[in-house]
Amino acid sequence: MAAAAGGSRRARRPVLLTPRGNGDRTVFLFDRRREQADRDEKVLSYGKDNYRGFRSAVCQAFGIATDENFVITTTNRKEITEDNFSELVQDGVTLYLLQSVDQMLLSATKERIDFLPHYDTLVKSGMYEYYASEGQNPLPFALAELIDNSLSATSRNTGIRSIQIKLLFDDSQGKPAVAVIDNGRGMTSKQLNNWAVYRLSKFTRQGDFESDHSGYVRPLPVPRSLNSDISYFGVGGKQAVFFVGQSARMISKPADSQDVHELVLSKEDFEKKEKNKEAIYSGYIRNRKPSDSTHITSDDERFLHNLILEERDKESFTAVVITGVQPDHMQYLKNYFHLWTRQLAHIYHYYIHGPKGNETNAVVKDVSPFNNIDIQISMFEKGKVPKIVNLREIKDDMQTLYINTAADSFEFKALVEGEGIVEGIIRYHPFLYDKETYPDDPCFPSKLNDDDDDGDCFIVEKGARGKRPIFECFWNGRLIPYTTVEDFDWCAPPKKRGLAPVECYNRISGALFTNDKFQVSTNKLTFMDLELKLKDKNTLFTRIFNGQEQRMKIDREFALWLKDCHEKYDKQIKFTVFKGVTTRTDLPSKRMQSPWTMYAAIEWDGKTYKTGQLVKTVKTLPIFYGSIEKFFLYGDHDGDIFATGGEVQIALEPQALYAEMKTIPISKLDRTVSDKAVKKYIEDEMARLPDKLSVTWPEGDELLPNETRFAGTPIGALRIVILNKKGEAMQKLPGTSHGGSKKLLVELKVILHSPNGNKEIISHISQHGGKWPYWFKKMENLQKLGNYTLKLQVVLNESNADTYAGRPLPSKIFKFTIIEGKPEKFSVGLLELPFRVGVPFNIPLELQDEFGHATQLTTDIKPILEASGLTLQYEEITAGTKCIIKGVTAKGCINSCQGKNFNLKVTLPGLKEDTQIFKIRLQPGPPRQLKVKPDSEILKIENGTAFPFQVEVLDESGNITAQPKLIVHCKFLGASNLPVYSVDCSNAGTNILTGPVIHVQNIKKDQMLKARIEILSCKDVPPVEKIIKLLPSSHVARLQVLSMDGQKAIQIKHQDEINWVAGDVMQNLIFQMYDEGEREIHITPAVAEKIKVNWTPRINREQLIQGLLPDVKVPTSVKDVRYCLITYLDDHVSLESAFTVRPLPDEPKHIKCKLKGPNTLQMGEELQGEIDVMITDQYGNQVQTVTSACVNSLGVSGPGLDKSNLKIIWQESTLTMRVKGIRFKPCLLGSKELCFAWREFSDFLRVNLTAGSPAKLQFVDWPELEKPVAVINGRELQKPLIVQLCDQWGNPSPEPNVKISLTKDNNLKIVPSNQQYKTDENGRTNLGVISIHAPRGEHTLQLKASYNKTTLDCPKIILNVLPDPEKPVRLNVKYDKNTSFPAGGTFPDFVVSVLSEDDNIIKNINPARISMKMWEAQSSGTRPAIDVTTFSCSKVKDDKEDGFFYFRDKVVPERVGIYCIQFTFAMDMTNMLSSEQIVADVVPNEPVRLLPDSLPATPAVSNVRTLTSRTLVKDLYLHVMDEYNNHTGIDLVGRIIAKIKSPNEDDIEIPQFQGKVSTIEFPFDRGSAEINLVLAENSPGRDSTEYILVFEPDLPALKKPLEPYRLSFMFYNDFKKQQQMAALTRERDQLSHSIGVYRNWFDTTNQLVTEMKCQVKEAETRETYLKSELKKHQIELPQGNTLQYVDSLIKQKILDQEGIMKQPRRTCTLPNYPKGNQDILGKIAHLAQIEDNEAAKVISWHLASDMDCVVTLTTEAARSIFDETQGRQQVLPLDSIYKKTLPDWNRPLPHLRNGKIFFRPIGNPVFARDLLTFPDNVEHCQTVFGMLLGDTIIIDNLDAANHYRKEVVKITHCPTLLTREGDRIRSNGKFGGLQNKAPPMDKLRGMVFGAPMPKLYSTFSGQIDLLQQYRAAVVKLDNVNKDLDLHLQSLNTPEMQKKKQELAKQEESLKIIEQKLGMTPSDKVTESLLQPEMLDMSDTPIPPKRMRRETVKKLYSSEEWISSSTKKQQQPLQTSPSELNGTPRKRKA
Repeated sequence: MAAAAGGSRRARRPVLLTPRGNGDRTVFLFDRRREQADRDEKVLSYGKDNYRGFRSAVCQAFGIATDENFVITTTNRKEITEDNFSELVQDGVTLYLLQSVDQMLLSATKERIDFLPHYDTLVKSGMYEYYASEGQNPLPFALAELIDNSLSATSRNTGIRSIQIKLLFDDSQGKPAVAVIDNGRGMTSKQLNNWAVYRLSKFTRQGDFESDHSGYVRPLPVPRSLNSDISYFGVGGKQAVFFVGQSARMISKPADSQDVHELVLSKEDFEKKEKNKEAIYSGYIRNRKPSDSTHITSDDERFLHNLILEERDKESFTAVVITGVQPDHMQYLKNYFHLWTRQLAHIYHYYIHGPKGNETNAVVKDVSPFNNIDIQISMFEKGKVPKIVNLREIKDDMQTLYINTAADSFEFKALVEGEGIVEGIIRYHPFLYDKETYPDDPCFPSKLNDDDDDGDCFIVEKGARGKRPIFECFWNGRLIPYTTVEDFDWCAPPKKRGLAPVECYNRISGALFTNDKFQVSTNKLTFMDLELKLKDKNTLFTRIFNGQEQRMKIDREFALWLKDCHEKYDKQIKFTVFKGVTTRTDLPSKRMQSPWTMYAAIEWDGKTYKTGQLVKTVKTLPIFYGSIEKFFLYGDHDGDIFATGGEVQIALEPQALYAEMKTIPISKLDRTVSDKAVKKYIEDEMARLPDKLSVTWPEGDELLPNETRFAGTPIGALRIVILNKKGEAMQKLPGTSHGGSKKLLVELKVILHSPNGNKEIISHISQHGGKWPYWFKKMENLQKLGNYTLKLQVVLNESNADTYAGRPLPSKIFKFTIIEGKPEKFSVGLLELPFRVGVPFNIPLELQDEFGHATQLTTDIKPILEASGLTLQYEEITAGTKCIIKGVTAKGCINSCQGKNFNLKVTLPGLKEDTQIFKIRLQPGPPRQLKVKPDSEILKIENGTAFPFQVEVLDESGNITAQPKLIVHCKFLGASNLPVYSVDCSNAGTNILTGPVIHVQNIKKDQMLKARIEILSCKDVPPVEKIIKLLPSSHVARLQVLSMDGQKAIQIKHQDEINWVAGDVMQNLIFQMYDEGEREIHITPAVAEKIKVNWTPRINREQLIQGLLPDVKVPTSVKDVRYCLITYLDDHVSLESAFTVRPLPDEPKHIKCKLKGPNTLQMGEELQGEIDVMITDQYGNQVQTVTSACVNSLGVSGPGLDKSNLKIIWQESTLTMRVKGIRFKPCLLGSKELCFAWREFSDFLRVNLTAGSPAKLQFVDWPELEKPVAVINGRELQKPLIVQLCDQWGNPSPEPNVKISLTKDNNLKIVPSNQQYKTDENGRTNLGVISIHAPRGEHTLQLKASYNKTTLDCPKIILNVLPDPEKPVRLNVKYDKNTSFPAGGTFPDFVVSVLSEDDNIIKNINPARISMKMWEAQSSGTRPAIDVTTFSCSKVKDDKEDGFFYFRDKVVPERVGIYCIQFTFAMDMTNMLSSEQIVADVVPNEPVRLLPDSLPATPAVSNVRTLTSRTLVKDLYLHVMDEYNNHTGIDLVGRIIAKIKSPNEDDIEIPQFQGKVSTIEFPFDRGSAEINLVLAENSPGRDSTEYILVFEPDLPALKKPLEPYRLSFMFYNDFKKQQQMAALTRERDQLSHSIGVYRNWFDTTNQLVTEMKCQVKEAETRETYLKSELKKHQIELPQGNTLQYVDSLIKQKILDQEGIMKQPRRTCTLPNYPKGNQDILGKIAHLAQIEDNEAAKVISWHLASDMDCVVTLTTEAARSIFDETQGRQQVLPLDSIYKKTLPDWNRPLPHLRNGKIFFRPIGNPVFARDLLTFPDNVEHCQTVFGMLLGDTIIIDNLDAANHYRKEVVKITHCPTLLTREGDRIRSNGKFGGLQNKAPPMDKLRGMVFGAPMPKLYSTFSGQIDLLQQYRAAVVKLDNVNKDLDLHLQSLNTPEMQKKKQELAKQEESLKIIEQKLGMTPSDKVTESLLQPEMLDMSDTPIPPKRMRRETVKKLYSSEEWISSSTKKQQQPLQTSPSELNGTPRKRKA
């Protein structure tokens, strides 16, 4: 570029026209008089100092005639004359030869220049460069430097001051460039030369330098110093251009010049000159005519042609063209065009818009002289519309925003050090309605958007302005961006409350305008000393008001102005109805918790909001609906006030659903919502609550209400659906986005109502599992008879509460009855003997149901009688509890005449156990028949043979029977001369009946004979006749079927199966027929007619005659089997022959492929389905002849098929080939066709190939997961868990939204708790850093994820959770569980211990932290009620029982009921550890008195006829009570004797009962008796007299008789008088009751005052004692602010203690064995601690082989460890140690004997055991180490040890010696060698005893404990004093005085009424307290302790709360309260 500007470097060098001498000046000359002149310069050396001689030298040099007219000028067109020759013609000057001064320059010239930097470059070069501040890019500030130059250059313009910034980023026009062009006055070549000189400021441009702003005069003061005098230092322009790019081209034309001057400075040119050893700071200025761009030859600068063309019409201008723009700058300019143009508009705001700025809201704008400044920025990019913006058009620069959001302004002025002037303005930005109007800087947002507020926290910031300073600073009207002023003293927020609220100070912005008397950095980024000068004490501030300067106190003026702005412009909230000041503990910051003022209403934006109003929120997540509770305003206010901000507390609606409060900013109330919309939302929400239960019975067995069921009848299963009012099913309480919803469970209970009370039989709880409903399995175990209730109750998860928000949850009740069931089993009763066949007998049965209940037959059951070999029958069965099977007869075979044993089986069908088997011996019955063998009627015999008959005499069952004279005869009839047979069967009942042969001669045809066989002596036995047929028959006897195979016949037997080829025809079937003599029978047509076949309807008879059967067609399917039947039927015989034809497959013709399963597979996975390939014939029948060898012929092919895992398996069972392992190599997805080929046959199958899916999860950056990760319980893992979704090859799978969940062991808790995660777009999920809470041991943390319902392979982390031995986790309570709890008795002793995580007892616990709580169990569950009684533990009797706390002699409650007892341990101020609840059933005590349910009114009766007037008592129930008024004696039976007595024993006129009797007895049962008593009509008695009803109990079972109950009544003879007296009696009773309540009230209050005073005294004593204890620990307490001092002291002590704990100390790193058993003490290395390092090292080494040994108390525990570790762990049980040989721990060292020293040892010997300290189990540890160490001694060094041993052995045995240096001398004297030298500590691998905690630690612990006790004592003393003062004040209130007056009036009224009644005055206080009714005392102040007394009063009996004064008045008279109600009992201590 420099070459282009300065001409060609190849031009010939100028010729030196004259020799140069000393003092000569070298002048460069250009001849431009004519165009044809030489273009090159000529160099003239001239030494004289006169113009004339110089002109002659020039004429000579250029050959110019002396008389020719021409002028010599400078490049600035100043003509050289005699006057100015010496000034203008300097060494190295460039001059023109022209015809005239204003001649056009005919061609360009080059002017040599030097621009050596000024010396200031060195002096000030290190001050500043461009840099980024507060995240701002400094590029706009660099451009501002160029604009500064242009503003200065155009300052004298009278018209438009145009400044253009062109961003030339069009690639088609060359490389990127930035051009800054102005229409200012331009620069001459000299001024341009000066511009190039670095650090040449306008103040130093004098002398040899000509200023580029020549004739500089400091401008006159103008408003805001807008004087354009901002091009200042001679640095900014150069820094700016080289910050933006690599090269700068300066083009300028002065207004009075014809020439354009052009200078190029480039980094490239500088580097080239340096390389060539040329002068760096020298170059050329090209002087040319306007619009001449011939020197631009590079394509990179094509854009310059257009720029230069624009010079044509410009009178003057300057253009700065920057090329080589940095790429990052170019990107910034492109991408943030709006941002940096906005910043420039901010910098030059007041130059563009004038002193008042851009007042866009002004109605009339002032005409400003600055309207002529036009700064335009344009950006040109290829293919895009140019971006053009004028800075005047920008409306969102910060100053515009400040000006137009301000409501008022405060102007001031400051004078600094004489001429330093600062003008200032402060603007007020008011608060409008719900937000601040202070503008936010987009570059520096001061606060989050409202949408980001979480609404749950309150942040007090600097309000509207945030952390930004107040003032921006302008220098000569131009912004200095990196300097701001925070504030001044007079405008800063005051420390005390001022005239305006403090938030108003945060609503101001400001600007400071300085003149040039303040120094700024050369790049104009910062002021050097502005703030220091302004805050100097000598700086004078004055206010400018209406343009006039006013001298007054600036701070007061500003405060008044600010107050005025606040009152006039802030549109704020008015807080009304003041409710007090409170502290908000819900805020996390303690500093912000108080003070907060509460209000009940606000007025906001014209609307009033007040308490109870329904509202809705906006911009909260979630949206809340609720009612207003109160409003909060921060600060201590005392009435109505206007303020901004504030918060509102709302109760979320519906409260029945949420019961939750939310506090949100008031600004988040929805001001547009209507009450109707909110109410509708609440109604919709209420409808979501559970309303009812829907019960279905999916498996039947439905239970109907009030149903009667048999025992054992199953119920259910039950499917329950919880419905809301909308009828929608629900499983949890309606989910709230502002609170986790609670799961709902359904509880099922079955209750048996037995005479002994209700008993819960079944109790189950079901939860909803998402996929399964509430479900209860079938109940089949209800067996007991009685009435039942099945109750279904919805309860809450965790708490099991059946109410929610005070509303009962839905329930459903089924009542049913269970009776004895159907008979399910039976037993057989006693039978009567003997049993004979056919003789009837009876079988008695006893029936039972399934559960053994006696029952009877309910249905018509027919019993089944069975016995092997017997036929049993019966006549009938009788019903009833005992049933009898009557008339049973047995028939059956008996092999012996003596009888046979049978198992008789009785079956009652329908019974579960329906069979009973018992043995009977059955004897044959009487003869009933003859049996003759052969059996057939017709006997065929050959003629001439004897026929033997086998005869048997049988009973009716066919059994052989015998009896005397049993002879059988046989006679033959039908022919002559036939014999007679006879035989005797008396002995055996059977014999052979035979005789002579039967011979009938000359038989021509068949001969028939008859044989008659009979027993003549038994007429009941019918005779048997037999027919004898002689000669055999010739009928058809046999049918035979054959198949002809050629000439060979194959017989087909009956039921044969024939296999034949499917589809073929069976031919050549024949048949043959034979008679009984096996002679073939000829087939005749008649015979053929009788032959039938079943396979064809048409038969060819002729073929049948020939013996041929029809052909059989074989089925084509092997599944079709043909059954073929041939039959022959005539009168004599029926013959048949059948066979089955089974088709066989033909030859193979096809193959078939069948896919079992889906046809889709994923890339890289095998096809899930299996492909079966079958070989078939032409009919599709599977060929059965194939073998496994055919597998080798099957081929599978397909595009991309991966055959590596392809398997073809022969299925022998199905004779198919199964193809598995189908998968594809990576290929195109879609449908794939598989070809299966076998031999020449093939088949095709299509499968669909899809992409692979995620298969597993992997952890990122967790390589050590193969081993368990160690973590301490309650701590966090070392780094976050990041999970990556991968496919099966481990590649990351970018599958988003895959749900991942953490599952864990049930006893593992993680924080954050289990929740679902989703993968991001990269398939990755960050689960965060989680903390672990679990019991000791290894636990599994398993990831679970599924994709498309497929569970992925997920990794798991095995966590080795180490327990915290100091963390209490549970309480262990021991007591006598077999004891009972009688009311008012004493509980058994409770022993409580606190167990840590490692299951050891924690010791050194303050007993005050252990307490016992007791409350009466509620029906809703076992949660503690409000009235809880707390007991402290008793004193420890034995110091050795450390860790055990005893609760002795605690009083059992005096009210009967179920009580819950729970022990608690206060872990800290807020957390309590509770034991399992102990349920105590308090039962009544011994009976002591007889009392009614409620005290009846005093009866007033008369002896008139009317029954009601004579009624003494009606429905009076008297009960036996114990001494605490509990009902008892339920098991007592007796009577109550009622009689009437007179108070006057001499009175003989006693009224009588109805019936004229004096006593009446009433039955007493189950602890009570019902009494109804009526006087007799005209009964004796004295009028207006008081009598006493006496009820005497007569209960024989009681050892000690009960006192009778007495009831006074008034007797009158007159009916009217009786009515009047009855009314007076009722009034007397009411007054007595009221007086009793009042007295109880006042007496209890007095007792409470006494107790409270005692508490104050105790608290004072405790405080004094602890204070003295603290003095013993050198802790002095101040008189005032004690609590604050103690709190700070505790904090400091805890910090000191923690510091000691954090100090490094020696620890044993050997892992200890888990103490899962109380009998495990731990490893030896952990049992002891040693303070001295050297001793610890040598003792640890000495015991190295034992350090890892686990010590147990018992051998069983040791054996358990041995088994668990497979014998790898060495163990030591203490019960196996012989303790008599253990050393005495108090024994002296060997050199001390009997108190004498035998020698003076050296080396400080000490027993090794004495150096040990034991943290726990001291006695056991002494046993262990006594055995291991014995008398081992520690001594300093080996020399001392040898000396000691040498002396000791003289008197006794010497034990092993260990030296602190690590040497060992064994007890036998050996030392030396490696085996007797301890290694360094680090070689012991952590197996070393740990060091104990420093003593200072325990000192601090004691001090902290004392301080905490003292603090608690001070707080308690303060509280009890306050309570006492409050209570004493309450006793003197007007309400209390009024109550006392009311009591006095009532007592006086009672006295008068009793006088009227004539009754003896008596105190009714005790009577009234039996059934106390509380008066309306709501207006009476009750102190808190009084309330607690009332709750205790409910728990205990009422009598013990009667004051002592009242008891003194209750002296027993004849009608004393003690006689009426029993003796009051003092409460037990």
